[in-house]
Amino acid sequence: MNVAIENLITFRNAINLIDILVVWFVIYRLMLLLRGTRAVQLMRGVAIVIIIKLFSAWVGFNTVSWIMNQIINWGVIALVVIFQPEIRRGLEHLGRGSVFTRTNKETEAAEHVVESLDFAIQYMAKRRIGALIAIERNTGLEEFVETGIKMDAYVTGQLLINTFIPNTPLHDGAVIIEGNRIAVAAAYLPLSESSTIPKELGTRHRAAVGISEVTDALTIVISEETGEVSFTLNNELIRDLERDDYLNMLRKQLVSKDPIKQAPFITFFEKLFQGGHK
Repeated sequence: MNVAIENLITFRNAINLIDILVVWFVIYRLMLLLRGTRAVQLMRGVAIVIIIKLFSAWVGFNTVSWIMNQIINWGVIALVVIFQPEIRRGLEHLGRGSVFTRTNKETEAAEHVVESLDFAIQYMAKRRIGALIAIERNTGLEEFVETGIKMDAYVTGQLLINTFIPNTPLHDGAVIIEGNRIAVAAAYLPLSESSTIPKELGTRHRAAVGISEVTDALTIVISEETGEVSFTLNNELIRDLERDDYLNMLRKQLVSKDPIKQAPFITFFEKLFQGGHK
């Protein structure tokens, strides 16, 4: 009897541990979706409202506590409207099965992006055409996307080159790539105030370092003075990259080494909604 009870307690402990891990994983994924977006500032506002509510209830400010209750009750509906872009992006990731796995199609699309970037980088570096390209990874870039001119275009080397041709409407600012598509051009990125950036580097490099300080985006910079190719990632500036170097980095950061096939239930529902056609 005691052995059975001990086994039951052990089993319940294991279930509780798995339950906690699942909750923390969901919270972690939500934090990744919200980072780099306006939702971060909004969440701070929500936290302040909750703190005021708790403080007023503890002190005995009944009127303030009642007002905070009304804000919290109606705020749930407001949050759904305000966070609509983030919720939609999260559901799209879930629908593609990309929250947990990387599909073969996504891997092929990422490889196409790498090839297109390679073509554009080689062309622009040889001709000293300045460029600034930020590639979204885990951290959302919606806050910076809103500052640019919408393109929502398939990534090609030719399109990237044409975007950065001097004296054209879109050449100033940054191109932002989201989900294997060019989201916007002429976007504004935050300039770094770091004193470690060499003085000979200009605004593009400071913007690349700036975006790497607040997000995990991979950013490509091509100098119009020297044609030098530089990358920034996780607040690190990597300069004077040769073709093999930047290709290795692009594939390491953007392309999965071991493509994972879709889960069987995802494949089943895809075929179901497509009417059984392959």
